[in-house]
Amino acid sequence: MTIPIDQISSMPAFSPYYPSPPVRYRNARFQFVCFRSDRSAVDRILPSCFEPSDDGFCVAIGISIPWASNYGAFDESVLTVKCIYKDQVGFFTPVAFLNSRSSIPAGREIYGTPKVFADFKVGMDERVAFTDTQIAGVSILSIRSTLHRTARIEELPQLVPSWRLKAIPKADGKGVDVLQLIDGAKSTSDVRIHVCRSGDGVVQFDPSPVYDLSGFSPLEYYDSYYVEQDYTEGFGEIVHDFLL
Repeated sequence: MTIPIDQISSMPAFSPYYPSPPVRYRNARFQFVCFRSDRSAVDRILPSCFEPSDDGFCVAIGISIPWASNYGAFDESVLTVKCIYKDQVGFFTPVAFLNSRSSIPAGREIYGTPKVFADFKVGMDERVAFTDTQIAGVSILSIRSTLHRTARIEELPQLVPSWRLKAIPKADGKGVDVLQLIDGAKSTSDVRIHVCRSGDGVVQFDPSPVYDLSGFSPLEYYDSYYVEQDYTEGFGEIVHDFLL
């Protein structure tokens, strides 16, 4: 018997490359460093449906996943920037780096998260937590922070809405088949916090011929945070379909 078209969620049809959500994560470690960047750097990477925020607020996020039900273990780093969509303030992710095979296509195809492959060095050196993102053997995004102060989860910046722009090109090269604004914030549920700390942090963006973020060199630092948690990731929300 052939495979019914309405039962195909992703390819290969007979054995999809990644399971469909929900995904359960355990002991996921998040490292947040908040900073102010030059507004022109934010403007350069924003699709035209957004306007950069005047304050240049950005967050660099290092993520280490020791266990995920659908993807296994992987490391990730994310840049998110404050912006405006139709008079609503929110956050857009211009790029996310991962060392995972299956979660990269899942993130791109389901949520529109702009995931690309990179190598990582992640760990603790004395009291400094670090996430070092490398492409072609060179660091392009380095996140370092301490976690010596207690914190409440309510103190963390609320990065919502959490926008992505899902774009899938047509096979014949004539435009796109999908162009949707996605909010990924509502995909997270069943959160259980194990650790919540704060401290001091720094980020460094080095030039690269691809995914160059060197213009985001911080002009001012704000707080940094460290969180360990379990959570479930479901589906996102389509905010706007630009092709309808």
